[in-house]
Amino acid sequence: MTYDSVVIESNKLLAITLANQILPIVTAIKTFEQEIEAIYHEMPDAALYESLPGVGKCLGPRLLVAFGEDRNRFGSAQEVQKYAGIAPVTERSGKTAWVHWRWGCSTFIRQTFTEWSAKSVLYSYWAQLYYEQQKKKGNSHHQAVRSLAFKWIRILYRCWKTNTPYNETQYLKVLKERNSPLLG
Repeated sequence: MTYDSVVIESNKLLAITLANQILPIVTAIKTFEQEIEAIYHEMPDAALYESLPGVGKCLGPRLLVAFGEDRNRFGSAQEVQKYAGIAPVTERSGKTAWVHWRWGCSTFIRQTFTEWSAKSVLYSYWAQLYYEQQKKKGNSHHQAVRSLAFKWIRILYRCWKTNTPYNETQYLKVLKERNSPLLG
């Protein structure tokens, strides 16, 4: 800590100057957020994304952008998984093989899916079970969330392709009918 008035006053001026520069940016961000929310709610697919557990007002528009409106854009869930950078890449050389995440993707889209997957654990019963299962296997938090995102993309792809909102009760019923080990 310093009591030197020159250091204190100069840093005080710097802090005020920086705060004055930030205020217009904060105002602009609020304007963008309001516009994004208004446009998002006008989109025909908004209800589909709002049906997803843990999406909230931020991740819904981001997921909508990731998928888009053109139902012919992706031919399979695997295409979305690769596009989003969630599908792992396996490299081989001789007798050695290693797995890593995909480098050639939009990090913002990958972040969108991983953030949503992490939030879904708080709102979806099966997602929480799946996450805990991955952790018990020794996976880190990030590995478990990416693995969950991989599963969520398959589910969301089907909802998107058929234009059907997600229904947790219906999905749990399907898991039970298939004797999923997830439900034990």
